Amino acid sequence: MKRLLSIELQKIWKSRSSRILTITYFVLLTSLALITTINFKFIGIDIRLADVGIFNFPFIWHFNTFIAAFLKIFLAIVIVSMISNEYSYGTLKQNLIDGMSKKEFIMSKFLTVILFALISTVYIFIVTLILGYGYSSYDEPAIVFSELDYLVAFLIKLSAFFSFCLFLGLLIKRSAFALGFLVVWFIIERVFIGAVRVPEWMADLFPLQSMWNLIDWPFPRLEAYQQLEKMNGSAVVRDYSVHLSSMMIAVAWIVIFVLLSYKLLQKRDL
Repeated sequence: MKRLLSIELQKIWKSRSSRILTITYFVLLTSLALITTINFKFIGIDIRLADVGIFNFPFIWHFNTFIAAFLKIFLAIVIVSMISNEYSYGTLKQNLIDGMSKKEFIMSKFLTVILFALISTVYIFIVTLILGYGYSSYDEPAIVFSELDYLVAFLIKLSAFFSFCLFLGLLIKRSAFALGFLVVWFIIERVFIGAVRVPEWMADLFPLQSMWNLIDWPFPRLEAYQQLEKMNGSAVVRDYSVHLSSMMIAVAWIVIFVLLSYKLLQKRDL
């Protein structure tokens, strides 16, 4: 396992574009702190985002994991490029000639996917703790370390998305086309769910929808948002918790994407 990971990380680090994208991703994760500097005017009143409660524990776990999940596209590009480069530079064929099995090849890619997701989760945990202790009105451990299930959901969400990218990279072989297909899949999925009006339970089984369900839209939890809803007479009771069923569906997609990747590689004449 260590040898397989070492091989993949060396390949990624030696690629200038992958190195820049990876560094950019972690810099952007760190820049979540810049949200504290955002000020805006509402009904003539100056409001600073950091003062409206977005960095209060435990809400900050929900908010940070939701926002940070959008940045995963940077690592998705790295993963898709990692696969396409294997075909472009002939390293896949060379690895197989050198004795690496196809199972080990897929395993090395999947381990890299999990490592990226795991490091991202630990990183967002540290950034969130620093921001929370800097701006939250609460510092009691029982409150600070409640709702950590959002971190578990974040880990699964990234692992599932990166596994999907791994499969697309192997299926299409070209990074630009694979990323384009990802966008097309997103549009098709949204149009199908919206236009066909499939039952909610069925929509929740779709790959990208299942990943979205892991961490719901957090802003309605803010008191300011709820006050506005009450003023408009449209207050809604929502469930923001991370559901075990959502995690199990996303994990099932991880298994499906990895198995499909392995089957695809097995069938290809290299």
